[in-house]
Amino acid sequence: MKYIISTDSTADLPDSYIKEHGIVIQFLSYAFGDEVYGAGNQMEPHAFYERMRSGEMPTTNACIPNEVQHSFETYLAEGYDILHISFSSGLSASYNNARIAANELMEQYPERKILLIDSLCASLGQGLLVHYAVTMKENGKTMEEVAEWLEQNKLHLCHQFTVDDLYHLHRGGRVSKATAILGTLINVKPVLHVDDEGHLTSVCNVRGRKKSLIKLVDNMEAQIEGFQNDIIFISHGDCLEDAEFVAALVRERFGIENIMINYVSPTIGSHSGPGTVALFHLGRNR
Repeated sequence: MKYIISTDSTADLPDSYIKEHGIVIQFLSYAFGDEVYGAGNQMEPHAFYERMRSGEMPTTNACIPNEVQHSFETYLAEGYDILHISFSSGLSASYNNARIAANELMEQYPERKILLIDSLCASLGQGLLVHYAVTMKENGKTMEEVAEWLEQNKLHLCHQFTVDDLYHLHRGGRVSKATAILGTLINVKPVLHVDDEGHLTSVCNVRGRKKSLIKLVDNMEAQIEGFQNDIIFISHGDCLEDAEFVAALVRERFGIENIMINYVSPTIGSHSGPGTVALFHLGRNR
């Protein structure tokens, strides 16, 4: 049975990759005051981060059930089943909203299937999970086979990331105001991950930006034994040079040449801020 793969804009995959592989995107919106951005109206990433650097603070919203329902129905009516890989339920209501849309449609299209995966992932971690799904689909796997693999392996999708400015984590309730002020004064950089419940949590703190970037790769080294990583994804909050530094370390330590680098999208970047660098790979645990 033919099927399409759908995911949220928070997967942070390049437009060229999305078009090449026919991935359907459900857009989460973001706004600067009354200026709302979403499907068909996206801000260029560098311009977005420059506005944050100037002190403007964006807000974000989950995908809207009616919009997801309309998107899904377009493909159901054409005879496609749908595999939707959602942004982590620990970080957004998007998974629940997609579930609401799917439940409505299953009553209208009982002969079709919609399988929903709560990725428990974010940014190019979600994107890497989508990449594995796309690869399996293009290699002839059924929707059910792909969904089973995703459920069995999503907690092996490791997220290592660091931020350059603790203030944005404070805004999102991830660190206290005192921690943000003190950490900034003594140049502490947190290393964080996404845990098994899909929440953003702190792993450790290191002194200095370069050490925090190296720590991402150190953590990867501690986790990857026994896992085949033919491709690595790295996302960044408008700091390509730092992302390329991490990529160079990955190549040097592990000999992995196939590395995708892309921006942290505005929806996630609204909470992590400029200077975020994130490394994604398969590993024993998160």
